[in-house]
Amino acid sequence: MSTRVVVIGGGLAGMVTAAALRGRFDEIVVLERDKLPGGAEARKGVPQAVHAHLMLSGGARVIESLVPGFLDRMYAEGAHDANAPGDLVTMMTVGWMPRRRGSQFFVGASRVLLDWVVRDLVARDQRVRIHTESPVTELIGDARRVRGVRGPDGVLEADLVVDAAGRGTRAPKWLGELGVDEARTEVIDSGLAYSTRIFQAPEAARTRFPVINVQPDSRVPLPGRGGGLQPIEGGRWIVTVSGTRGGEPPTTVDGYTDFVNNQLRHPILGELIARAEPLTEVHASRSTANRRYRYDEVELPEGFVALGDSVAAFNPVYGHGMSIAAHGAFVLRAILAGGGSTREAQRAICKVGVGAWQMATGQDVHFPDVRGTRPGRLDLARRAYVDRMSLTAVSRPRVYDAMVGAFTLARPMSSLMAPGVLLDVLRGPIDPPLAGPPLSTDERRRAGL
Repeated sequence: MSTRVVVIGGGLAGMVTAAALRGRFDEIVVLERDKLPGGAEARKGVPQAVHAHLMLSGGARVIESLVPGFLDRMYAEGAHDANAPGDLVTMMTVGWMPRRRGSQFFVGASRVLLDWVVRDLVARDQRVRIHTESPVTELIGDARRVRGVRGPDGVLEADLVVDAAGRGTRAPKWLGELGVDEARTEVIDSGLAYSTRIFQAPEAARTRFPVINVQPDSRVPLPGRGGGLQPIEGGRWIVTVSGTRGGEPPTTVDGYTDFVNNQLRHPILGELIARAEPLTEVHASRSTANRRYRYDEVELPEGFVALGDSVAAFNPVYGHGMSIAAHGAFVLRAILAGGGSTREAQRAICKVGVGAWQMATGQDVHFPDVRGTRPGRLDLARRAYVDRMSLTAVSRPRVYDAMVGAFTLARPMSSLMAPGVLLDVLRGPIDPPLAGPPLSTDERRRAGL
């Protein structure tokens, strides 16, 4: 008997899910509400695509395992292979961090290129059918089992329905209509807003240049302001700045420029873009709250699973959303392959995002006027440990490697509490943070500084 999966959502989460399941089901039908472009172009359903996106090594390796050839295709299309932390110039809360070759990496590319490459590779499989302009309006079934969906062409039966629709998911409403208990929702909202411009990099800096990151300081009772420069395909730089509630970056060119030059903790981003050619106006976004549905606490119907932003959506400034979606698809495949139920898979998917949730909310909770919760004693203790760990990482490679591994989702968060790391953190730093951004003389020259 033929088996079918319906995947709701044709974004990156939906495509990696289709790739993960194509070996276990005869037919994968992807239902996307928008009209999908035929190349690396922006679309209405992904407004955040105009902002900086880092594909972390922990997610990139998983996507490569699900979509063979993904990395080669990305680099062939002009994406940058950035070593971590060797190609990362970052100012953390405690100050500037050193650079040295590491075992992790980032894929530097626009979100539209990431989406297009994955979609193009997955769509070549004849088992995958992508229907555009096909919004789902309800789940078919009952509180015990989901048996399909209702779309523009009527009911489409399925052995499994996967919600990968993202922040706009309507699954809580649909599940309620089937009589499923409402899942608890957690929201931590710092009010973060984004403003982004894309620049043509100076000619000498187009093929190789580090990622620049100026993080906000959550220890002071002021809105958090930060920003980053990411080299992407086409010899371009995408420069995104952000501010929490009360410190939002302007959306005009003059206001954006003033923010970059005068409102961040260091003027390096302003110095760099002053020598680059603007290619776009300022794009803004405010859809940044951390929000997760606790589907691990309720009994969902068999035959239904949610993953990616449909389960847990993170403040995108931490760069974890795409990678967590990939890990969720990988876990779903593994649970089903082992004979597990969809309820088991859902609990495992929720667990995948716990570390990223703690990392994001553990920072956001400390900014002024955060909504959803206030920092408690445990939050304050965690921040104190992270600050000491960051200071120690400047001069103790074992600690720095653990931090980079956890941030890139290549290692579990528990690695930050490994005995050797804990011992080094207790010993404390040997040297202070660097006095300024660790750009080499050659990098400064190529950027025109």
